[in-house]
Amino acid sequence: MNKKLYYLLTFILIISLGQNVKAQLKSNFDYLDVFQLEYTQNPQISPNGKYVVYRRTGFDIMQDKSKGNLWMVGVEDPSIHHKLTTREGNENNAVWSPNGKKIAFISNTEEGSEIFLYWTETGAIARLTQLENNPSSLVWSPDGSKLAFTMKVEAEAPVLAKMPNKPENAEWAKAPRITDRLKHEADGSGYIKLGFAHIFIIPSEGGTAMQLTSGNFNHDGKLSFSPDGSKIFFSANRNEDWEYDFRNSEVYSVHVKTGEIKQYTNRQGPDKNPLVSPDGKHIAFVGYEDKVQAYQVQQLQVMDIEGNNKRLISDKLDRSISDPVWGEDSKGLYFMYNDLGYTKLAYIDLKGNVRDITDDVGGTSLGRPYASGSFSVSNEGSIAYTISKSTRPADVAVIEKKDPEVLTAVNEDILGYRNLGKIEEIWYKSSVDEREIQGWIVYPPNYDEQKKYPLLVENHGGPILNYGPHFSAEMQLYASQGYVVFYPNPRGSTSYGEEFGNLLYNNYPGEDYNDVIDGVDAVIAKGIIDTGKLFVTGGSAGGIMTAWIIGKTNRFAAAVVAKPVVNWISKTLVADNYFGYADSRYPGQPWENFEAYWKFSPLSLVGNVETPTMVMVGMDDLRTPPSEAKQLYHALKLRKIETVLVEIPEASHGIAARPSNLITKVAHTIAWFEKYLED
Repeated sequence: MNKKLYYLLTFILIISLGQNVKAQLKSNFDYLDVFQLEYTQNPQISPNGKYVVYRRTGFDIMQDKSKGNLWMVGVEDPSIHHKLTTREGNENNAVWSPNGKKIAFISNTEEGSEIFLYWTETGAIARLTQLENNPSSLVWSPDGSKLAFTMKVEAEAPVLAKMPNKPENAEWAKAPRITDRLKHEADGSGYIKLGFAHIFIIPSEGGTAMQLTSGNFNHDGKLSFSPDGSKIFFSANRNEDWEYDFRNSEVYSVHVKTGEIKQYTNRQGPDKNPLVSPDGKHIAFVGYEDKVQAYQVQQLQVMDIEGNNKRLISDKLDRSISDPVWGEDSKGLYFMYNDLGYTKLAYIDLKGNVRDITDDVGGTSLGRPYASGSFSVSNEGSIAYTISKSTRPADVAVIEKKDPEVLTAVNEDILGYRNLGKIEEIWYKSSVDEREIQGWIVYPPNYDEQKKYPLLVENHGGPILNYGPHFSAEMQLYASQGYVVFYPNPRGSTSYGEEFGNLLYNNYPGEDYNDVIDGVDAVIAKGIIDTGKLFVTGGSAGGIMTAWIIGKTNRFAAAVVAKPVVNWISKTLVADNYFGYADSRYPGQPWENFEAYWKFSPLSLVGNVETPTMVMVGMDDLRTPPSEAKQLYHALKLRKIETVLVEIPEASHGIAARPSNLITKVAHTIAWFEKYLED
C-alpha cells in the first residue's frame, strides 16, 4: 500500500471514529441545556462589508438572566472572531460610523446605560456620556461628527394634598403613588415614571448632550439625519389628544441648530420610522391609514424630501413591511416581511417591484417559535442577518451574491451533541370555509415510525402573531419528553395577508377554534398519534384558545392554560393595555357592549369543562393579570373539576424571560400531562 493511500484511509478512519463517538455522546435536549443556549442579534455590517459587529446573547445560570456583549467577526476571514471590548456587562445598539473607523454602542454601567465609542484601528474605548436616563435609537450624522439618540426626560408626579410634617425620626407609611395618566404601567417594567422621550445630539468626540425636542410628547423610535446633517427625521404623536389617539403618529423633522419642528404626514394612523435616502431626495416610512380593525398590514411609502408626492410602493405585497433600509444608490430599499410563517429578506424598487433575497431570517425568539430577526446592508450591498434554522437559534450570516455564508456557530458546542426533534410543515383545510391552514409538527428525537405517540397541541399568543419553523426551546423540550408537538397558525395569524389576519375582528375567539381542531384531526390522520392521549396548552392568546377549547370539547386528556384572558370585561379594565380594545377587538367599551364581551369570554363556557386543567400565571403579569387565571381556577374548583393553580413569583407576562421560569413552565406542563397520560 502506498503512503498516500495509507494516509487517506487513516484520515477517513479517524473522521469516522470521531463521528461515531459524537453520535454516542448525543443525548436529548434537557432542561439545564436552556442555560447553555446563545443567539446572535442586531448584526451590523461595516460600510466596506468586511466585518460584522453583533450582539452575542446567552444566559447566566447563577443570576438567572440573559447577558449580552458585542462581538466582531470577519466576512472574508471568519476566523477573525473576538469580543469587541474587554468590558463586562450588557452591550447593545452598535452602529458603525460612516467611514467605518468607529463604532458607537450603548453599555450598562453602575449608574445606568451610557454611550461608548470604539476605535477600530486602535481598539481604544471611551465613554462619551453621563446621562440621567438610558439612551436608545443611536444614529450617526452623515459626516460622523455627531451622534443622535432618544432619552426619557422625567417630569414631576401630580400632588393632590399637602401632608403635615412628620415628627423627627417618626416612621410613617410611604407617600401614595398618584397618577392621572391613561397609560401608567407596562408589563415587564411595572409602574412608568412620569416623563417623555426626547431627541438629543452629542459631538462624537464627547461633550454635552443637547436636547432638541420639548413638550409633553414622546419622540421615540428610529432617527434619520438629512444628508447635510441639518435635520433629524423622526416619528411621534404630537396631537393634543395623543393619550386617547394612541394609534396615531406622524413623520416630523427637527432642525439641529434652531429646534424648529416640521410635520410631513397628516393622516389617521401610524406613520413611523422615516428614513432619508442617501441622495437626499426621498423619505421612506412605514404605516397605514387606520381603519380601526383587528389587523392591518404595515405598508411602505415614499415622499420627496419636502414631504410632497407621497406614494405607496408596497401595494403589490399583501404583507407587513418592517425595518426598511435604503440601497446605497437610492433606487430601492431592503426590508423584512413575514410570509406563510417564514421571515423573508427582500428588495423593493421605487416602482414597487419586489425581489426576494432569502427566507430564513429569525432565530432570536428562543422560548416559542415566533418570527424575529434583523439585518443590515453595507455600502456595496452585502447583507448581514440573523439566520434561522429549526435546529439552532440565530447565527450571523452574510449574503454577498446569492447563497448565504454562515459566519458563526454559537451553539455547536451544546446542540452539536443533542438529539433534536425534526420539524415538518403541514397544510390542511379548515372545515369552516375550506381555507388552507398551515401548521408545524415536531417529532420526538429518535422518532420510531412503528410507534404511536401522545399529541401535545401548543397554541400561539397574540393572536395577531405567527409561529414558524424556528428553533424553540419549549417545543424541543416537549418533544424530548416523547410528545409529537403540533403548533398551528389559525385564522387571525399574521403572514397570510390582511384579510386572513382580520378574520378575528369582532369574532375572537371564533372559527380559529375550528382551525386548531381541524389541524389536530389532520395530524391524527397521519396515523402517528395515540388518539387517547391528546393534550393542549398555550400562553396568552394561546391560553385564551386553550380555555376556549376545553369549553367546547372534552376530547383532550388534560390541558394547561397559561397566562390567559378568561373574562374580557375584567381584563379590559385591569390590564396595562386596557385602553386599546374598544372597537378594534369588540365594538364599544365593556359597559356599552356587555353581551359581546361576555360572549367571547372563555369563562362563559366554564360550565361545560370536564378536562383536568392546570392554570398558570406570572404573579407580576400586568398584561393578563393573575386575577384572570384565578377566575378560571376558582370556577373549576367550585365545579369540582380536577385543577391546580401555578403562580410563578417575579414573573411578568413574558414568563420565559428568565431561563428558570421557562423551565418551570415546561416542567409543570409536562408533569400535569404525565399525570393523565395513562388514564
